[in-house]
Amino acid sequence: MRYGFLPIWKEPVLSLRHAATVLLTSSLSLMACAPDAHRGASTTVRVDDFGDTIPATLRAQRIVSLSPVTTELLFALGAGARVVGRTHWDSYPAEARAVPDVGNGMQPNIEAVLGARPDLVVLYASASNRSAARRLRQAGVATISMHQDRTDDFRRTALVLGLAIGDSARGAALGDSVLSEIRAVRTRSTSPTGNTGKRPTIFWHVWDAPVYTIGSASYLDELVAAAGAQNIFGDRPESAPQVSLEEVVKRDPDYVLAGPTSAPKLLVNPAWRAVRAVREGRVLVVDTALVGRPGIRMGEAARRIRVLLDSAAAATPRTTNAVKR
Repeated sequence: MRYGFLPIWKEPVLSLRHAATVLLTSSLSLMACAPDAHRGASTTVRVDDFGDTIPATLRAQRIVSLSPVTTELLFALGAGARVVGRTHWDSYPAEARAVPDVGNGMQPNIEAVLGARPDLVVLYASASNRSAARRLRQAGVATISMHQDRTDDFRRTALVLGLAIGDSARGAALGDSVLSEIRAVRTRSTSPTGNTGKRPTIFWHVWDAPVYTIGSASYLDELVAAAGAQNIFGDRPESAPQVSLEEVVKRDPDYVLAGPTSAPKLLVNPAWRAVRAVREGRVLVVDTALVGRPGIRMGEAARRIRVLLDSAAAATPRTTNAVKR
């Protein structure tokens, strides 16, 4: 399904392992101390989502980013020139592709990472990355491990990385701006989409055999709500719960959201035609390159979902394609 949290959800390379690693959030429940961007960095020690300390004096100059979300973030913070290593999956912004590829972001190749001579390595705070963080610290390299599962995680990550590069104000501003964009979409989505007088319900198709969708622990659930819709599995506490096709049929969503590779397959799959929305052609194609990462473009992703639902409500039943960048 993807790479490490959801940041690398690119359908052409979807695999069950990726899906489980990407949309399924870590069972880790360690709480990070939210950094205060307005206190003196010189006298404050932070901790990341593994509980590891982040030296207040850290001013990273050579950064290996092992998460597409943090790579995007570092470029947005104006620190792209300091990024000296990235994963296979980091493709945005375009300038990131020129950064040397050091391999996977989950259980990374430590030798390849150290070969980039970093003074900071940023990891996704998955349980499977604990060993990597420990080995890097033993090698004398600072690490920052952060969750990227909910929208608030983005703001905290932006604050921490801002501090790490010596620009806490910019980190705080960027984090706030993305959340403000999402809130703005939510404000415009207070009225129901279409003429039914109710919020449309959606099923987000993540994976087949077994069937995975999004639950309340996923930032995608938040974006769906901001767009004025209701996730039929929003009562599930997981990020990407496994569900049965029978349960999808029973909950009877107004629309099914799926990626550009999956959507055409759903429409011709006899089993999926048991779902009324599929049978009636109400399968909406989402731009997975945009919505598949809880990063700097989440506000835009929420807007696109809203436009997609508005267009579908106004159209006769048929597969509706999301507007591409």
